[in-house]
Amino acid sequence: MPISIQVTKGLLTAQGEREVLPRVAEALLRVHGLTDNAFMAPNVIGHLMVSQQSESYVGGGFHSLAVIEVTVPTVTFPNAEVKQAFIGEVTDIIDQLKADTHPRERTFVNVTYAVDGAWGIGGKAYTNAELGAAIQAAA
Repeated sequence: MPISIQVTKGLLTAQGEREVLPRVAEALLRVHGLTDNAFMAPNVIGHLMVSQQSESYVGGGFHSLAVIEVTVPTVTFPNAEVKQAFIGEVTDIIDQLKADTHPRERTFVNVTYAVDGAWGIGGKAYTNAELGAAIQAAA
């Protein structure tokens, strides 16, 4: 499941830039009870993009900004509790790894759902049911 993390330069420490993706990936797996799942663990992927503060527009000006976006199948995040757990944990991760005074209200976490049947892994288009079966088989 792809994770895109966009932050302004200097928002995270150098160590934080190395740790943020693995920690967000762990959070995504943990809130779904899939931490050790042999199918899911290698399919949680991502990239970090660091941009100049002059390229991050917030509330009428250029400020530090963190945007974390995950793309997942429509069966993911089945209820409000799982959504809140993930969003709260990811916001906490940014707070823990920040280099300076970046306020929580400028950390945004978004979830996007892939169309059922169009989830591609290794050239195969999975349906939600096929993903579920692969996850169960790897449990």
